[in-house]
Amino acid sequence: MHMIVGLGNHGPPYARHRHNIGYQILDALAHAHGLSFGKRQSKALIATGHIAGRRLLLVKPETYMNGSGEAVQPLAAFYKVDPAQLLVIFDDLDLPLGRLRLRPFGGAGGHNGMKSIIARLGTQAFPRLRVGIGRPPGRMDAADYVLHDFSAAEEEIMAPVRERAVQAILLWLHEGSAATMNAFNSDSEAA
Repeated sequence: MHMIVGLGNHGPPYARHRHNIGYQILDALAHAHGLSFGKRQSKALIATGHIAGRRLLLVKPETYMNGSGEAVQPLAAFYKVDPAQLLVIFDDLDLPLGRLRLRPFGGAGGHNGMKSIIARLGTQAFPRLRVGIGRPPGRMDAADYVLHDFSAAEEEIMAPVRERAVQAILLWLHEGSAATMNAFNSDSEAA
């Protein structure tokens, strides 16, 4: 089984926030393949099904961002998901708006949700899809920035990025990390 985790904060007030791009992409993937998040397990909303010939568990932790590992680790253990078959999708302030970066392993890069997952899993050796949300303007605090909706202009960029991210996930399922990095990690990918 492959497990795909979209990071975010649960609840309607957070739905369109920059910090919730992981949830947003997972929703787009589920919608495109007729899956729904109809079950709660281990502090997460989950959807199960088959996509690209693979049995999948889609996970939206409901622990708030900083506790994401509290949902991810028990689910990975319960479903016996190897770290190489776990993909985590999350926002990245250090990538320009709309840029995608897949990596097969690595550190948290200052992201509290990733810190929690790495700490609970006891490894950094799992793939992650970073989605660029850019840096806050002016003197705006990064914590405030991630907890705001995309502006109308940003949303014009991000709508197709969500679809590109879904395509990246499908390629990852079919051909693995190396092929996905070659196809989606180019510097010219942002609109």
